[in-house]
Amino acid sequence: MAGKDSSPGSSKENPDQNSDENPVSKYNASIENLVQRFQNVNPLEQKHKFWETQPVGQFKDVGSSSLPEGPIEMPTPISEVKQEPYNLPSLYEWTTCDMGSEEVCNEVYVLLMNNYVEDDDNMFRFNYSKEFLQWALRSPGYYSSWHVGVRVKASKKLVAFISGIPVNMRVRDQVVKMAEVNFLCVHKKLRSKRLAPVMIKEVTRRIHLENVWQAAYTAGVLLPTPLTTSQYWHRTLNPKKLIDVGFSRLGERMTMSRAIKLYKLPATTLTPGLRKMELRDVPAVTGLLRNYLSRFAVAPEFDENDVEHWLLPRENVVDSYLVESQVTHEITDFFSFYTLPSSILHSQEYSILKAAYTFYYVSTNTALLQLMNDALITAKQKNFDVFNALDVMENESFLKELKFGQGDGQLYYYLYNYRLSQALKPSELGLVLL
Repeated sequence: MAGKDSSPGSSKENPDQNSDENPVSKYNASIENLVQRFQNVNPLEQKHKFWETQPVGQFKDVGSSSLPEGPIEMPTPISEVKQEPYNLPSLYEWTTCDMGSEEVCNEVYVLLMNNYVEDDDNMFRFNYSKEFLQWALRSPGYYSSWHVGVRVKASKKLVAFISGIPVNMRVRDQVVKMAEVNFLCVHKKLRSKRLAPVMIKEVTRRIHLENVWQAAYTAGVLLPTPLTTSQYWHRTLNPKKLIDVGFSRLGERMTMSRAIKLYKLPATTLTPGLRKMELRDVPAVTGLLRNYLSRFAVAPEFDENDVEHWLLPRENVVDSYLVESQVTHEITDFFSFYTLPSSILHSQEYSILKAAYTFYYVSTNTALLQLMNDALITAKQKNFDVFNALDVMENESFLKELKFGQGDGQLYYYLYNYRLSQALKPSELGLVLL
């Protein structure tokens, strides 16, 4: 199982992309082409030695229709799962991170803030808040034992982290209990120690001890073998700041005043009956979301506890709004986005880029284009600088119309110990990983 390592290039807009010249689907080379390109530029000794030992789809099998869908390896008795942790280099020790502890949560926050994903040019680095980490890692039914840290024995300093949370995932017609594995982070000074494969094996061992044998994860790099590959898109909300910090740049024939005018949004939302989601709305939103996600080949199977946890608004973590019929008071539509700022590493004027990321939504009575335009207006009202989206679910239908620009990074989705006979289109995926 692997932790998410979001695309190093995912955090900023590609100044050479123009969404009029680059249709959404143009980038989307087949998995077969991606694998072929990888194999052409990588000599044998640089291939994925670790992943070739794991129960994941292998590059050599891409395009084969003879392999069955479903688990690659069958479960073993829990008593046969390795009972002792894997060995670390002698200077380090395992620790279980209690994310309910303010002190431990702060340690994880500091580790990620200083060492987690950066863009290719080292201009931006993800800065997950402590509140966000507690939300992301203490979901319904979570296991503290799946929050795995590595400390220096002598100083007790936390220098590496990986996490898993349980989720019921529907893959076509099968609901499978999985782990979502995320936040794999190793201190920059220890990157040569080969800690990551040991950490992946250790979190996998702990997940197996709970009788869970499959996982979902994402990475910004090509590993064996993606379920799908998705593209980042960015909608400018604060053009001057984004240009000042190097996230975007003015194109030819574009002035700052024209950019500000181009990206200007209405001052108020447009949909009648739009309001913030409340606790009393959980059953209705759960029904809408379950029905909507059933359309996709791979998607989580949420119950009311999940919806309450993931979608009920939390300040500076997640925002959710819904449309209530002014006649029948029926809940007909909703949208949500989560808050994931990035540290701006080389700016005298700014330290944080405030970014919203598209989360889950359902459109029944309100056109999705209008619903997501209201999401942009809401994010602008809350002083976000940029609104980000992947082209999963139905996102492709509104990206160009709402003036999203194509980013310079891709995100690959993976399943561990579960094979699909062929890769999915991003639009067949109903899953958002944080």
